[in-house]
Amino acid sequence: MKRFWLLFSQAVTVVLAAYFVVATLKPEWIHQRSTSLGGVVSVIEAPVAGPQPPAAGSLSAAAKRAAPAVVSINTSKAAPRHPRSNDPWFRFFFGDQADQPQVGLGSGVIVSPEGYILTNNHVVEGADEIEVTLNDGRHAVGKVIGTDPDTDLAVLKIDLDKLPIIVLGNSDSLQVGDQVLAIGNPFGVGQTVTSGIVSALGRNQLGINTFENFIQTDAAINPGNSGGALVDISGNLEGINTAIYSRSGGSMGIGFAIPVSTAKQVLEDIVKEGKVTRGWIGVEPNDLSPELAETFGVKAKSGVIITGVLQNGPAARAGIRPGDVITGVAEKKIDNVQELLTTVAGLKPGSATRFSLQRGGDKMELDVTPGLRPKAPLRRLPERE
Repeated sequence: MKRFWLLFSQAVTVVLAAYFVVATLKPEWIHQRSTSLGGVVSVIEAPVAGPQPPAAGSLSAAAKRAAPAVVSINTSKAAPRHPRSNDPWFRFFFGDQADQPQVGLGSGVIVSPEGYILTNNHVVEGADEIEVTLNDGRHAVGKVIGTDPDTDLAVLKIDLDKLPIIVLGNSDSLQVGDQVLAIGNPFGVGQTVTSGIVSALGRNQLGINTFENFIQTDAAINPGNSGGALVDISGNLEGINTAIYSRSGGSMGIGFAIPVSTAKQVLEDIVKEGKVTRGWIGVEPNDLSPELAETFGVKAKSGVIITGVLQNGPAARAGIRPGDVITGVAEKKIDNVQELLTTVAGLKPGSATRFSLQRGGDKMELDVTPGLRPKAPLRRLPERE
């Protein structure tokens, strides 16, 4: 019996010694045999290092610079009451109709230390209450300073200190193919950054606004992005995201933004005067085509042909007639209808301006005194977020 225990103790000692040697020199042999239940998993981790520069092609710097100035806008307005909601018999049969307020969601961009915010008119239109939420978690009540349905822009104001401000870029220098970021709060999930390129410039005749000069982008824009920022790779504001073309209600890679050049002009007019004042001459313009030129006997090669003139309007009083081709306004060359509308809208009502035109084969100049542009109903064909 003693001999048996002696052999047993010697065997145990040898096994423990071997285990100790293997655990010390080759621990991976033991770990490989460990099971997934309570075992040890061998992984390879990157070494801990200090802050690294952004990877080549990363747009994180632009997002970090612009994102703090993009806000979320929540609106609410009272639901329309049923015309017979106070009738006792109506309440007897249908009960009390609880009027749930209608809520809306959009985005905006802080553009000045005074708290002015650019957003879309359709985001705040008819709202009774407007709550603005900053990216840092602060909340504030938004006050509407003014709106401009013709461009679908609105200006809000909040009263908070130390506001993050976005830097305005130069949208006139954008080129097709430039990289851009769209920043907003789609579907209320929280601030989101998407990337794409400038797909086209000067998009018009979409039936969205009266004055259209959109930047088209394939950066994903969804419901809730309206009023958000379209920025360049430096984080500068290039446009206000406004609408998408969609058959499903979501992004299909065709989004439209109002250039910051237009937004800046609207912002300054609203802050200074409370409204946007535009010139108007009362004509029906059309792009010059060979068919129209032949119909009206015009020999002009470029310009905008006038096919209708409002009776007793500014253009009629100045002597402009149907068939005239406007080739310039205040020494600015005019090549298409959009240029004419934009240029005339920028004229000061009541101040005479020199128009260059061609009537038949004769060139002439007339002084036209623009009037105040009347309000036009907002058209909505493509999908608005």
